[in-house]
Amino acid sequence: MSLIKLGFDPEYFLSGEEVPPGFSVARVITVNKDNYQISTGTVVVRAELSGKMLFDAETSLDFPAVGDWVLYQDIDGSDFYPIHKLLTRKSLLKRKTSGKKIDHQLIAANLDTAFIVMALDDNYNLNRLERYLVLVTGSGIHPVVLLTKSDLISEAELQEKISEINIRQKSVEVMAISNISGSGLQAVKDKISEGKTYCLLGSSGVGKTSLLNNLTDGGFAVKAVREGDNKGRHTTTRRELIVLDTGGIIIDTPGMRELGNFGSEEGLINTFDDITSLAGECRFRDCTHVNEKGCAVLAAVEAGDISEKQYKNYLKLRKEVAHYETSYHEKRKKGKEFSKFVKNVLSEHKKRKY
Repeated sequence: MSLIKLGFDPEYFLSGEEVPPGFSVARVITVNKDNYQISTGTVVVRAELSGKMLFDAETSLDFPAVGDWVLYQDIDGSDFYPIHKLLTRKSLLKRKTSGKKIDHQLIAANLDTAFIVMALDDNYNLNRLERYLVLVTGSGIHPVVLLTKSDLISEAELQEKISEINIRQKSVEVMAISNISGSGLQAVKDKISEGKTYCLLGSSGVGKTSLLNNLTDGGFAVKAVREGDNKGRHTTTRRELIVLDTGGIIIDTPGMRELGNFGSEEGLINTFDDITSLAGECRFRDCTHVNEKGCAVLAAVEAGDISEKQYKNYLKLRKEVAHYETSYHEKRKKGKEFSKFVKNVLSEHKKRKY
């Protein structure tokens, strides 16, 4: 297997730069707690960040994610190869860390397409789907919605569900599949191109691992949905890059029960283009689309041209994105001020004579 089959494009990822002597290019295929697995195109080796890279990192965004391309140094006799540099990213999929902490959690890098997997059972939720679309399109990644467990409903019910999505998300491609009957699986396989990178996103229990088994030779453990609350169990416990026999590249991700967005203004615009395109027709330039007179968005909602449920979801996600973005920048500002303070103290300490 060559780097090209792993999805490497030297003109893009190296941006015209030459690989320095003694260094090589590899792709991150697994991120562990304190080390990485990287693929050279022929072998998989363990790696860790160089001291300089650790020292220079300012935020979590400066660390490698699954799918990243890196420059590493091959040191004879070493158990770990040091990673010295992240190469230019094509895309970076990230979310807010779970809980109260305001920071980025890296999901995967250099993705071409994200398969957003939603089951046609209790998991079916259009508001959650739009949350995923904000995340994906805000990262410059092409979304495809996969509706799993199509064998659980009739063809008429399936078409009704697809129609509901098409009304709210007119430009998003929707595909229905069944991991049990095999319906629709070939169409998904036909969408996966050699050298392109895809990821599977969705809640636990929607059938991501079963789908992965159907796309590969199997070998990935599947856990049943819990009885009682009908919620999925986490089958995938870490992000992992897998190369298919057909040449496509899949990054599997653990199920996400909490999906916080921030820094996704572009994702909001792309996902709610019916709403955002009307903003220019509002009476006031700074219209919040909540209670202003002459608001084109409110008029469209009242006329039934825009779904009230979609409108409310838009307001909720817009508020969330703005809140997390503001909190993150305030945190970064305080961090920089503290760092500057520490440097000044150390500088003064060096000047003193004892």
